[in-house]
Amino acid sequence: MRIPFELAETVAAVVDEGTFDAAARRLHITPSAVSQRIKALEEQLGRVVLVRSKPVRATEAGVVVIRLARQAALLEHDTIAELGADPDGGARTSVPLAVNADSLATWFLEPLARLSRQHPVVFELHRDDQDFTAGLLESGTVMGAVTSRATPVAGCRVSALGAMRYEAVATPGFVERWLGGDLGTALATAPVVDFDRRDDLQNEWLGARGVDPALPPRHYVPASNDFATAVRFGIGWALLPRFQSHDALERGDLVLLGGPPVDVPLHWQQWNLRSPLLDAIADEIVTEGRRVLGPVPATRVSRR
Repeated sequence: MRIPFELAETVAAVVDEGTFDAAARRLHITPSAVSQRIKALEEQLGRVVLVRSKPVRATEAGVVVIRLARQAALLEHDTIAELGADPDGGARTSVPLAVNADSLATWFLEPLARLSRQHPVVFELHRDDQDFTAGLLESGTVMGAVTSRATPVAGCRVSALGAMRYEAVATPGFVERWLGGDLGTALATAPVVDFDRRDDLQNEWLGARGVDPALPPRHYVPASNDFATAVRFGIGWALLPRFQSHDALERGDLVLLGGPPVDVPLHWQQWNLRSPLLDAIADEIVTEGRRVLGPVPATRVSRR
């Protein structure tokens, strides 16, 4: 059995765009033609590849087909470029990548800027917790990801980036108001800033200090820069990467709350394909990560 590339490409376009009509506009064909291609592929495979919801979602079989479509498109791009032709006809190749929020807000964009000057690419970034970005690789949604997972995803290869160091900080005014006297007792009532309900970084730090993480009141600020701003405004205390707290600590706008820092190991995983473009992307990201991040600790401590 063979899967025609244009049929696999159509499945990916429908899932990317969310509707048959939007996929048709992207592929420069009619919605009816999109529907006919999907039907033909499903009949050929004997499986449903799309859930006709809003937005359209891929089934388990559809996920496999989409991964094939993205890998084939990347290899086609590299082959045409190697033959000396313009692989994109003057357009730029879209490269989907996954990254955690704190990396995106601090160090990740600089290597992408260099890549965009050196190669005809545009980046589609998917932001998620580093414990979940590897799932986007497995589904074929992205070609590479910053992830906490050290074990390679099936069909991928992995490189250690380094560890992002977090330290508990707050404003002097917040410390004076909430954290006077016995710190352990005070932490049970002092407001905490969490990224979202999956963010257990503050819980890990509280637990290490002997404080029940269920006790303090919580603010939820699900954007990395806004999260750091909330702490600088004195809304609550939290653990911030030194990237985000360094200047405020130097000025005295923030103070350290003590306790050991928390190191979160990060890795780069990407499809295990012989692709000059994907290798160039990996080289820039891995080099930058190893330049700015600390060494990976022997054991993983926490996450955001």
